[in-house]
Amino acid sequence: MPSDVENVNGETESLLGRSRHRVKRFFDGFIDFAFQGNILQIAFGLIIANIFTDLIKSFVSAILMPPLAIVFPVNKNIEEKFAVLRHGDTYNSTTGYNTLRQALDDGAVVMAYGSFIYQVVSFIMVGFALYGLAHIYTLVSHDPIIKYTKKCKYCRKRINEKVKSGSRSGIVVG
Repeated sequence: MPSDVENVNGETESLLGRSRHRVKRFFDGFIDFAFQGNILQIAFGLIIANIFTDLIKSFVSAILMPPLAIVFPVNKNIEEKFAVLRHGDTYNSTTGYNTLRQALDDGAVVMAYGSFIYQVVSFIMVGFALYGLAHIYTLVSHDPIIKYTKKCKYCRKRINEKVKSGSRSGIVVG
């Protein structure tokens, strides 16, 4: 007849075995998920997109915005333009605030429209750069990223440009 100590040891071994099995199954599932081809491609794509975005933002701030500040009659870089909506505690009415940081440090409420303009220009430039890369990829590859569309004359929806409209009853793909 087994003693109570053997019973407790058996139950402990059983619980530990089941727990080990669950942890191993969870870990194996995570490994299978993390190293699937699609997940790795997405991760590499996100890393490259982040680096690419930083590169374009640097181009916009260092190369594109300074000439725009000269073309438009502004005394500073466009991203430093702001409007004071409510003055801070140590506001000097004769000199005002020289920089956005100075206004924010004083506790002023400001509308930093220059920063917004910078972000809009940066967004547009990232879009154009990505479009250029997609266009180059489409020229080199047989798998097009850019799919040109036209408006259907019957339903007015955007459809593939390669579709030729036949009769009203159907669409003929050419």
